[in-house]
Amino acid sequence: MPNAEHSFLLNFQKVTPVPDAPADRLRHSATDRLKARFVGRDEVIDLIALAVVAGEHLFLFGPPGTAKSLLVREFAGAVHCRYFEYLLTRFSEPTELFGPVDLARLREGVVATVTTGMLPEAEFAFLDELFNANSAILNNLLTVLNERVYRRGAETHRLPLLSAFAASNHLPEDDALQALFDRFLLRCKVDALPRTQLPALLAAGWAIERNGKPTADRSDALTADDLHAMGQFVKDVVLEPILETYADAVEKVRDLGVTLSDRRAVKVLKLVAASAVMCGRATANVSDLWVLRYVWDRVEQIGPLGSLVSGILDHASKADAPHPRAAQPEAVDVEALAAELTEAERELALGPKLVEIARLRERVQAVADRASWATDATGRGHLLTQAGALLKRLG
Repeated sequence: MPNAEHSFLLNFQKVTPVPDAPADRLRHSATDRLKARFVGRDEVIDLIALAVVAGEHLFLFGPPGTAKSLLVREFAGAVHCRYFEYLLTRFSEPTELFGPVDLARLREGVVATVTTGMLPEAEFAFLDELFNANSAILNNLLTVLNERVYRRGAETHRLPLLSAFAASNHLPEDDALQALFDRFLLRCKVDALPRTQLPALLAAGWAIERNGKPTADRSDALTADDLHAMGQFVKDVVLEPILETYADAVEKVRDLGVTLSDRRAVKVLKLVAASAVMCGRATANVSDLWVLRYVWDRVEQIGPLGSLVSGILDHASKADAPHPRAAQPEAVDVEALAAELTEAERELALGPKLVEIARLRERVQAVADRASWATDATGRGHLLTQAGALLKRLG
C-alpha cells in the first residue's frame, strides 16, 4: 500500500487529487472543518494553511475579539502539531518564551535551558501583541523566525517550527520593530464581521457555547511530518510559466509604494509554489499570484493592492486547477459602496469629533478594501479614487 508521501507524489504529478494525498487531507481534516465552524474567516484559514505549507510566517492585523489566536490554535490542533502561545508585554523576558535555566545543570557548571512546553519545542507558535517585544526578546525572535534557531550561551537549539503567527492592533513605527515585521511575509487584516454576517456568527458561537468544541476525528489528521513533506514539494514546483508575469507584477506592486525588496520578492515565490502544491499541481499558474494581495506594509495599501491583483487574476479561471482564492470572494455591490462613501462625505461635512473621525476613517478604509474586489473596472476605479480622496481629507 503506498505511503502518504508516495500518494501525494501521484497527486502532484496528475493534478487530479487522490483521497489520501496530504493536500486533500489538509483540506478535509483542517481547513474545511474550521471554515464550517468559524463564520466569515475563510480567508484567514486559507492563509494559515498557505503559511504552513510554504514554511513562512503570517501576521494578523486587527482588533481583539476577532478569533485570531483561536483560529491558529484550532488549526494546530486539527493537524496534530505542538503549539505555543504567548501574550507579549513590555516587561516580558526571554525565559517566558524560550524556557528557564536548568538549575540542576547550572550547579554542575553547565548553562542549559528547560524548553519543555516552550517555543523551542513548538511546531506552531502564536505571539500576541507582537510589537510589545523588547530588545531582550527581539534579537532572539529575529533568529528564530529567520533561521529556526535559538541560541543561549554555548547551546544551540534547532527548532521544529513550521510557522510563526503573530497579531497586533497597530503596526510598527521604529526601525527595530520594522525588522521584526519584515520577517512576516504574509500580512492579513482581520476586521469584525459585517452586520450581514452577524446572525450566522451568533448562531455558530452559541452552538459552540452550548455543545462545546466538536470532537475531532483524528484518523485522518496530518502531522508535522506530513506538512514537512508538503513543504519539500514546494521546492520542486515549476515556476517558469509565471516568472515574466510575476516580475511585471512585482514592479507594479512597488509602484504602489509597497516595500517589496528583491529578497522578499524571491521569498514570495515560495508562497506561489505553495499555492500550486495545495492545488495538487507541479507547475505554478497565474491563479497562484493571489498571494500578492498580502504583501502590504501599510493599511492604506490594502485596497489598491487588491485592485491590482484582481486585474492580474482576471483570466485566472481559465488556468488549470486554479486556486479558489484567485476567484472573486463575493459579489461587490458598487452602488451600495458608493452610497456608503456619500454618507461618509455627509458626516465629514458636519464636522465630527476626533473620536468620530477615527471611526469614519475605518469605515472608509473598509469600503476601499471591499471596492478592490469589484469586477467592473470602471466602478472599481471610481470607488477607490473617491475613497482615497476621503481618506486624505480624514488625515
